Amino acid sequence: MITLHLRYTIDPNKLADVRTYVESELRPIRECGGDVAGYFLPTDFAGATNEAFGIIDFPSLAEYEIYRAKLAAHPLHKQYVEALERTGALLSIQRSLVQRVEVKEDLPE
Repeated sequence: MITLHLRYTIDPNKLADVRTYVESELRPIRECGGDVAGYFLPTDFAGATNEAFGIIDFPSLAEYEIYRAKLAAHPLHKQYVEALERTGALLSIQRSLVQRVEVKEDLPE
């Protein structure tokens, strides 16, 4: 399994715009083959208020490459990205591909 980890730097004063984008973008992500493990927005309680995260799983690197091509051509994705860009809420995105370590149930105590 390959996991796409997205780190967004956002304008914390435009958190509602980021939330709208994320809620809308879930559909195109799933339609293009991504398995959304979760999206996480900042709070005022602890940590940076200008960072958000998305985690999307794929069965393989090949499936991720197919997803990228499909998402880039998806009309709703294009619409949602353009809408977010107009708000100025998104400052940057860092993308990382990572491998999940599966926990084995039979670990000795």
